[in-house]
Amino acid sequence: MDRLDAFKTIAAQASRGELSFPANVNASLRLQQALSDPDCHVEAAAKLIQADPLLAARSVAIANSVAYNRSGTEISSVRAAVQRLGVRTLQSLVAALIVRQIGSQVTDPGLQAKINQLWEHTAHVAALSQVIARRVTHVDPDTALFAGIMHEVAGFYMLSCAGDFPEVMDGEPEDWVEHGEVEIGRGVLSKLGVPDGVYKAIESMWVGLRALPPETLGDTLLLANDLSPVHSPLYQRPGATTLLGARTIDFVVGEGTLHAIMSESANEVQSLYAVLML
Repeated sequence: MDRLDAFKTIAAQASRGELSFPANVNASLRLQQALSDPDCHVEAAAKLIQADPLLAARSVAIANSVAYNRSGTEISSVRAAVQRLGVRTLQSLVAALIVRQIGSQVTDPGLQAKINQLWEHTAHVAALSQVIARRVTHVDPDTALFAGIMHEVAGFYMLSCAGDFPEVMDGEPEDWVEHGEVEIGRGVLSKLGVPDGVYKAIESMWVGLRALPPETLGDTLLLANDLSPVHSPLYQRPGATTLLGARTIDFVVGEGTLHAIMSESANEVQSLYAVLML
């Protein structure tokens, strides 16, 4: 089997919903579904989060981050964190846990290195997306954070399959963009129940055309992707902005500029990134 056949096989399985997830992913998906229930309020959400020590610690940490702690008042309880963050931010934290769990059983050092770099990239894009949404594009920041966390989930799943399909790591990086990312991505995003608006924004990333100044959720993700100091290890799109080139991206936003806004927001971005890397 060559690389393209491996992509087609994985994509076909994904399109049928036949995805092989570690057991802890399925448990996290159940938690995500519970948090998505309209009747899930603060008390219920706090109990769900407290049942997972890692999520409990991350919830308190992100609630105390610069992005969410406007008053400078630190909190130490999960209940207070849930009150400050809201259920939608908690869903993003669970999504981050799910994405990281997908590649958690990979043991090959080379694949582990790619998964670690892909998560660093994802965490940067998610943190940047939240701030860009709030300060620049004025789309919903919680949705942007969630979309940033999910935007490379197809890559995590592909890397998790590399033990059974080693061919996926052969060939040219462009093969992933042209033959793997879209088809595998659609199956994985559908299986994870990603909302339609986020799904379409991630699809727009696969096309790779963004407007300046950015306006949509897809534009938000693409700009965050360009500004990320860590690139995806899977590919570099033809014509994609280099790290050096990203520093030159600027445009007027209201009475300011993108550079000024991102400089002012650097602590917020770093604090969100740090929590996602825990």
